Amino acid sequence: MTVTSLRPRPEPAEVARVTSMAAELLEVLWGRASTAPASASQLRVLLILEHHDGINLRTLADTLASTPPSTSRLCDRLQAAGFVERAVSAADRREVQLHLSGRGRAFLADLRIRREETLRAVLDQMPAAKRVALLQGLEAFCDAAAARIHDESDDSPASGTRTA
Repeated sequence: MTVTSLRPRPEPAEVARVTSMAAELLEVLWGRASTAPASASQLRVLLILEHHDGINLRTLADTLASTPPSTSRLCDRLQAAGFVERAVSAADRREVQLHLSGRGRAFLADLRIRREETLRAVLDQMPAAKRVALLQGLEAFCDAAAARIHDESDDSPASGTRTA
């Protein structure tokens, strides 16, 4: 299936459309590869905790654009599943820190393996030159997206220290 016939210098809107379509197809492929006992919201929490170990509940809620009570209930379910651990902060006993448990880390590692196997099957169908071009484009995209996320987090109120 040809998504688009790209001009030598595609417009950002066209690339955004095709990238969005690719993301939707990834979601379908990953959904088929998943045996996840976690919802999409729960998976998002696990990924945040993986990168921000010890984050407090209030900051997690801000990151999710959710309320602390909703985030707390989400973490309750993840803790009951054995994916998340809560600990009182050594610096401030009123603050609860959230950590990804060993089981949570193992779950994410297994999920990534299954996702990569699914992607590998698709990538095997592509010509080598197209895979190289895809890799170069994705590396540039990841760099730009990470820079944008970093810039936005520096400007957000959630970047300050807050307690749960």
